[in-house]
Amino acid sequence: MRETTPSAMPPCFDKWCKRFDDLLRTKAQKREFRNYVGGLLGERERKNIYQMASDAVGVTYHKLHHFLTESTWSADKINERRLEIMNKCSQTRISRGFSLIIDDSGHRKSGNFTAGVSRQYIGEIGKTDNGNVVVTTHLYDGKKSLLLDIELYQHSLSLPDGKNDPEFKKKPELALELIDKSVNRGYRPGIVLIDSGHGNNTNFLFELEKRNLKYLGGLAKNRKVKVIKDSVTSDEIRLDSLA
Repeated sequence: MRETTPSAMPPCFDKWCKRFDDLLRTKAQKREFRNYVGGLLGERERKNIYQMASDAVGVTYHKLHHFLTESTWSADKINERRLEIMNKCSQTRISRGFSLIIDDSGHRKSGNFTAGVSRQYIGEIGKTDNGNVVVTTHLYDGKKSLLLDIELYQHSLSLPDGKNDPEFKKKPELALELIDKSVNRGYRPGIVLIDSGHGNNTNFLFELEKRNLKYLGGLAKNRKVKVIKDSVTSDEIRLDSLA
């Protein structure tokens, strides 16, 4: 049974979508943009194109699929406009000194037709399986948490030339690109929060320090550090010994 029809959406929905109309070239793009956003807001847990089209009257799979995979519009420009709109609203305005959370999220996928799918560690199930992974940056200011950017991680096994493929980038590289995006917009975090996957990557930490960014993250207990006390640097010591 189909749950919704695009024409039944409240007036505020179309008013919000109109803020993106100048980034979409044709009537078909504007229509499918509304269909896609409406599908994301639907109550179904699965948010794939087939389910969105099945749940809505007047929405067809092939048109929605073409909009998302072949149509000439820029996801980056849509996201930049989203952030501009958020920053003009008092409830979602980006506060100074916010925390920037770096994370990666994995999702199981069947088959290998989706970009980036391969056997890799999937966080939501806590083990290696077939799926894809995205690197994300989130804002948290003590009151609200908002997604800023998202980038698909393409495992070497999913690329024709593996690690030699020009499209291959490690997760810390993608994370730094997303951090730079935030800073270049003028959204400079008070602190960057990272998990041990990034905290144990020395090059990633050096890059944060080069950007004069403070960070807080997890470290492996066998990691060696130097302690500065009264301007005197100690010899290297394991974290578990220091603790």
